Amino acid sequence: MIKNFKWLFLVSLTFMACNDDDTAAVTEEPVSPGTANFSKYVALGDSFAAGYSDNALFKLAQETSYPSILATQFSAAGGGVFTVPYMVDNIGGFSSGGAQVPGFGTRLYFGKAQGSEVDEPLSVAGVSGTDISSKLTGTFSNLGVPGAKCIHLVMPGYANYNPYFKRFASDVPTTVMADALTQNPTFFSLWIGGNDVLGYALAGGDATINPLTPSAGPIGVGFDASYNELINNLTANGRKGVIANLPYITSLPQFTYLKPSLVDPYKYYVDGDEKKVSPKVSIYDVGTINQINSILNFLDQVLTNLGEENRINALSTTQKNPVLIKDETLTNYGTEIRAAALASGDTQLMALANYLGATFGNVRQTKTGDLIPLLTSGVIGTNASVPNGVPLDFAKYGITYPLEDKHVLIPTEVDEIIAATDAYNATIKQASVSKDLAFLDAKVLMEKLLTVGVSDSGYALTADFVLGGAFSLDGIHPSPRGYALIANQFAKVINEKYGSTLKNVNIGTYRILFPKAL
Repeated sequence: MIKNFKWLFLVSLTFMACNDDDTAAVTEEPVSPGTANFSKYVALGDSFAAGYSDNALFKLAQETSYPSILATQFSAAGGGVFTVPYMVDNIGGFSSGGAQVPGFGTRLYFGKAQGSEVDEPLSVAGVSGTDISSKLTGTFSNLGVPGAKCIHLVMPGYANYNPYFKRFASDVPTTVMADALTQNPTFFSLWIGGNDVLGYALAGGDATINPLTPSAGPIGVGFDASYNELINNLTANGRKGVIANLPYITSLPQFTYLKPSLVDPYKYYVDGDEKKVSPKVSIYDVGTINQINSILNFLDQVLTNLGEENRINALSTTQKNPVLIKDETLTNYGTEIRAAALASGDTQLMALANYLGATFGNVRQTKTGDLIPLLTSGVIGTNASVPNGVPLDFAKYGITYPLEDKHVLIPTEVDEIIAATDAYNATIKQASVSKDLAFLDAKVLMEKLLTVGVSDSGYALTADFVLGGAFSLDGIHPSPRGYALIANQFAKVINEKYGSTLKNVNIGTYRILFPKAL
């Protein structure tokens, strides 16, 4: 009723205005750049800036990157042409000689594999039309490079190591920063640092595969010096811009969707809602489970006698089980396990003594605080390489054979990632203050997505995998709607800092998932 009265009041004011002056009209507030100059905008960053989505970079995704959306918002406030190094098609990844290049797979879509009743992320069939040796000409406003760390943006010759940058770099010896500065930009955005921790996290905290970038160290080695080099050059001559800090990447769906207890030994596991992705594990019958439990009970007894109770427990036949993992922080009791097996008098245990001692010395089952990346779901239940004579039923990754360090994040590794992120964020925040730049607190934005959700344009987004709307099927990169939300958040802080009046885009006009066919 109150809303009706308000509406009638507004209508009456409109009629009164028309009676006083028939030429009066309702006009929108003009879009102004404020004290910013958007005529030449460049965006520096990683896969988020590039528009990477659904585990690939492809043309339609690039069109909905947050810099591309920001450029449309800038255009109404004097923004100029925004150029993008587009991929050739919507397959994703690179090809070479007519074949898809390994490590650069096609994009994902959500559907049912042949013979499956469960929807899950699947790779689009086909071969990318973007040849890995192709070279683009001209300059590009979007300098987002998938896979780039902060240290890479100031690294001469980075094009030799990253084909995404090589295809649009001005020359091989250049840096991403140099290619941005040669365009004489009037405004910039910089969101970088996610890969400085993400690579380590996806490697399960195995620094031999992908280490954390240290905070300290010279330019091109340490995060702090590299980031400050970027900021000092980008803000030269009073140039304005916007920067963002980093969320904890361990809060992304890639690391939060799978739970420590997920193994059902009887059937393929479906997590309640069949719309959600499910890790596929091997099917065991009752007899095999009993055999497995005889081994697990033996290991439990040995470890309990050594004061390590509940490291390993028998498989439950009534509820989901924790995953078996190696934990390098544990004392290795391999020698004791081998000796106990040889002394057991049990024929099977004696035959497996060397294997059990070598495999289970520092093994435990997962518990609260462990994070299993979505990538690992493709490993769980597959056969590990074991010596001759070891039954394959005792060699199933995550069930009867431990996942390796690279497959899971344990709490100490999560703590390392959080500490590194906090250190990077301190540097980023200090840069925003010292250079008086617009600053987006992406860490707070992610916390809201994780807890209460974020509303924009009448739509609510959360960090829930698949169903939350904010993230794509790789569990790391945003969906088009998620990128639109990010663009609006950037526009908001730009308006607050520079007095501009940029308009939000309607995030509802951006899709949540890309379909199989595009």
